[in-house]
Amino acid sequence: MREFITPDRIANQIRMRRSSHKGSFIIVEGRSDKLVYERFIDDTNCEFSIAIGKENAVAAIRILEQDNFAGVLAIVDADFCRLEGNLPSSSNLLLTDDHDLEMMLLKSLALDKVLSERGSEDKINNFGQDIRLTLLESGKRIGYLRWVSLKENLSLKFKELSFSKFIDKSTLVIDTAKLIKAVKDHSQKLALIDQDIQKSIETLENSTHDPWQVCCGHDIICILSMGLSKVWGSWKTNDVKPDILERELRLAYEDSYFYRTQLYKSIQQWEVNNKPYQVLSPGD
Repeated sequence: MREFITPDRIANQIRMRRSSHKGSFIIVEGRSDKLVYERFIDDTNCEFSIAIGKENAVAAIRILEQDNFAGVLAIVDADFCRLEGNLPSSSNLLLTDDHDLEMMLLKSLALDKVLSERGSEDKINNFGQDIRLTLLESGKRIGYLRWVSLKENLSLKFKELSFSKFIDKSTLVIDTAKLIKAVKDHSQKLALIDQDIQKSIETLENSTHDPWQVCCGHDIICILSMGLSKVWGSWKTNDVKPDILERELRLAYEDSYFYRTQLYKSIQQWEVNNKPYQVLSPGD
């Protein structure tokens, strides 16, 4: 099904929907993005289009802009755009505040609410370290490897990666050498030289990089899942699977958290620049 979703098809569907919907359109990468954003969107004046991927969303908004199609914007994950200095030139293309939407959820008090519900108070107190900083420190290891793969076109695969192969379950510290080997094996890229990848990571690393831009939310949630199984809780693995925690973070994300974000302010500015099209719910 995914292969049939193309930028042209997305653009054409929005054009056709214009005959019955005179309001605005918002293009998002996937269903999980819609589940978060729809709580802040005026569904009588704004309709969603799910692009099934960032590239589709970006290409679709460009096609519609070339046609001077009014009242449409796209919201996509920033990924490494800010670190690369590669920001969108279009005012109709907005980025998440952090690396991705999941990182925005994790930065908010939604994480604290999940930890209160899922964590052991004694274990968290005995841990003696800031949980967010611990998650970020471990997540950066994978984030930099993702960035290297992107910059050097290594085509490494991270989906369904087994984190237990490279992370210490008691400390949540990642062994970079084991990480590289695990990702290489998972990607079937055995010809790549481990030392070369390690050197690329070390060259890329910089203490001035914002870890909220480096880390991928999915990786952090996977680490959180492991932490709640032993370090911060005593849950069975299946009870705190990443997809379950991601859903709980979405549900714990309150309107007030979103209203403090730069993305919210950017949507407000888009509305000012694109009157009479409305995106946000009245009163927001």
